Amino acid sequence: MSKPVTIRVPDELAAQLRERAETEGTTVTALITEAARTAVRDPRLEDAAEVFRTFVADNADAFDTAFPDDAPARQDATRAA
Repeated sequence: MSKPVTIRVPDELAAQLRERAETEGTTVTALITEAARTAVRDPRLEDAAEVFRTFVADNADAFDTAFPDDAPARQDATRAA
């Protein structure tokens, strides 16, 4: 379920939104909805996700060595299977 929300924007911004939506093959509503989601997203989650990604990247070899039966297949062709 969704709720309609009405906002007023300057004519220039409305034109920019229409142009961007057309360029991206989407709608002005979709652009504004994504901007609203971004505005309310907890930045700590993004920071935590980046810390996790870095940790995994930095320690993947150690985990693979410690748990060889659980090591995932890698898309990275430089690594031996």
